[in-house]
Amino acid sequence: MRAQSSPNGVGSPRSRPDEQASSAAAGFTNVVRLEVVDSTNRYAADAVRQGAPEGLVVVAAEQTAGRGRLGRAWVAPKGTALLCSLVFRPRLRVDELHLVVTAVALAAADAAQETGGVRIDLKWPNDLVAGDDKVGGILAEVVADRSGRQATSALVVGVGVNLGASELRIRLATDSSRHGPVSVTGLTELSGRAVACDDVLAAMLRSLAGRYGAQRRPDPSTMDEYRRRCVTIGESVRVDAMGRSFSGLARGIDDSGRLLVETAGGRLTLDAADVVHLREIRRRASRGNWNP
Repeated sequence: MRAQSSPNGVGSPRSRPDEQASSAAAGFTNVVRLEVVDSTNRYAADAVRQGAPEGLVVVAAEQTAGRGRLGRAWVAPKGTALLCSLVFRPRLRVDELHLVVTAVALAAADAAQETGGVRIDLKWPNDLVAGDDKVGGILAEVVADRSGRQATSALVVGVGVNLGASELRIRLATDSSRHGPVSVTGLTELSGRAVACDDVLAAMLRSLAGRYGAQRRPDPSTMDEYRRRCVTIGESVRVDAMGRSFSGLARGIDDSGRLLVETAGGRLTLDAADVVHLREIRRRASRGNWNP
């Protein structure tokens, strides 16, 4: 992996991540650029353990061992996607951290829509979609470090936004999964013109500045906006969760970001699950891409 200085003043390639990330909190102007990395989240998490403050942004041209949700591999050849991770140290309780992740998802959707010129929606929990095709996704993890005698935690939020999806490979960890391969597209394919990675990144950081800001906490309206833009609400869905699979109607999303699904056996509240819209399954089956 090789690091480069960014145009906006990041330190030399030999600088440590904590030395490179030294600007004011919530500025997100400290960009470390990598040509190739296994995972931007892994790199950012290591930087946190070295003491990196809030505001570090790790961007890679190519990712060889990235991770998606629920065991998915996210392997992106060079130039096919915006691949980045951001370091947050928000003034929030642990049970409020999902608000940061939601703010990032909204900012990424804003950026994809602005640069691609097409409508981008959100699918629960934090996928960016155009119709039934995935355009991007968010993966967050809490990383503990130690400052002096006090243990502290940071939130690393990884963002992937597809530019050209023809070479991008996003697959479930096992070929036997009943949900089959994920259907993907990219902004370049959707818009019919080249979309630059740096343009998407800049637009996302602009949107995030308004949603997160100097107070180091998301705007109070974050969950309300997420619910307005989430296409899962009101959909008939099939869910893999808690070791079983079931179908139901997605009734809503609560203030903790949990999905409310009405099933034949009653209403369930889901913190994490693999959710497929049933119309997406029907579409793939009609195209002959997958036989459910």
